[in-house]
Amino acid sequence: MFSDIKLFTGNANPVLAEGIASVLEIPLGKASVSRFSDGEININIEENVRGRDIFLLQPTCAPTNDHLMELLIMGDACKRASAGRITAVIPYYGYARQDRKVSSRAPITAKLVADLLSASGLNRILTMELHAGQIQGFFDIPVDNLYSSGALCTYIERVTVGESLVVVSPDAGGVERARAYAKRLGASLAIIDKRREKANISEVMHLIGDVHGKTAVLVDDMVDTAGTLTKAAGAVIKHGATKVYGICTHAVLSGPAIERINASPLESMIVTDSIPLQPDAVKSSKIEVVSTAKLFGEAIRAIHHNDSISRLFD
Repeated sequence: MFSDIKLFTGNANPVLAEGIASVLEIPLGKASVSRFSDGEININIEENVRGRDIFLLQPTCAPTNDHLMELLIMGDACKRASAGRITAVIPYYGYARQDRKVSSRAPITAKLVADLLSASGLNRILTMELHAGQIQGFFDIPVDNLYSSGALCTYIERVTVGESLVVVSPDAGGVERARAYAKRLGASLAIIDKRREKANISEVMHLIGDVHGKTAVLVDDMVDTAGTLTKAAGAVIKHGATKVYGICTHAVLSGPAIERINASPLESMIVTDSIPLQPDAVKSSKIEVVSTAKLFGEAIRAIHHNDSISRLFD
């Protein structure tokens, strides 16, 4: 059906794109992203894509609006160039936290972004660790939601050999995720009970479960200002944990996040490369990055050959 794979990327995460291209053993597609003098984005696809299976890699991380527009314009450019199929590879789906109405007259921006992506000519979405799984239902096109737990668990098993582990959810909403990690690691489960007074500000109340004398592994899908994570780390140490590690898929790391992580009792904060790290994060001795290039490369290969990708969830 499709003659071959073409992988293009914008400015959001060229390093991950190169890694995926290496896994697939193909060259990265030639495309230029530039700006007009007034700031408008200009995309130029510099090779033939007619009838090809196109994959556009672009996490919609900060600056979110710029990266989102780059992706939309790339999709439109490929559609108008008669691409056979266009898949957006979005390792981090921005605006995912706005997935429901939390107050009167509030938008559901995750749905709006889904509509924009569909309107740009995309045929399917490949993403990782959506903030809420039901966001897949916001799209009228197929969505494959990958999980980073395999790569992250492999890393934590390597650094905690022989230690008694307890997986800790930093809030009640993450219990299902923490339970999946606990099952995979053969660990017990604990939950932090907290209350959020304002956006990006949290207060740890108490711990449910036993962490005494164990190595605690805090699990979350993303770390933004790191308030929740670092306070949870302090709480488990206070309750007798011998060590505490953080595991997070998406390293948003805004505001005082780096300072908080560096000053926290965390042994290390393990993240994926779904979002490129800021310079301060790269310099931090506590932040470790696990590559997802192989995971995305295998998923792209499976989509291209119309194979199942469910084996990547094991």
